[in-house]
Amino acid sequence: MTATSAVRPGYVVSYPNREKRSSRTTRAAVIVVLLISVALIAIVAVGGWSELAGLKAVNLAWCAAYLVIAFYVHRWARGPLPIAAALACLMLATSVIAGTGVTGAGWFDRAQPGYAPPNSIFGFPGLSASLLGVLTLLIAPVQLALAVLAARAFTQAWNVEVEVPADAARPPHAPGASRASLKGR
Repeated sequence: MTATSAVRPGYVVSYPNREKRSSRTTRAAVIVVLLISVALIAIVAVGGWSELAGLKAVNLAWCAAYLVIAFYVHRWARGPLPIAAALACLMLATSVIAGTGVTGAGWFDRAQPGYAPPNSIFGFPGLSASLLGVLTLLIAPVQLALAVLAARAFTQAWNVEVEVPADAARPPHAPGASRASLKGR
């Protein structure tokens, strides 16, 4: 059964919270931060492939999950937003631990003599350990931003539907398409 079959004749479904500038801005910010996260995680994974301790598949899966979430957020789905926030919190903790070397040798420790330089996924020399350390630590604030933005986006109630008369409905991004201007009709 499609959503349009439940709509009264002469009416269309409108999503007023999706038309708000704050909702559109937050959605775009969530998508951008997800893509930045994917880029940073992928760069660290590819550039330090030989030194990742069992997290090779996890990093690639994390990138894939963030891309899927970005796709669904682009389609105004708010269900993946709590998942994005939870994954961001986990990645935040992981990046701080890996970047600082709390539990063992961190990237900055590997820049010292006696450690083999990291190799990339393709077997070529990877990025320097210091650069990988900076990128790993840079992941942390990006994940914090993702968690905050995803939580904010979830509270915007993108899923709220309202039936409006078909003659009063305008395309979502048409000039003057705000619902506030339609109330005076």
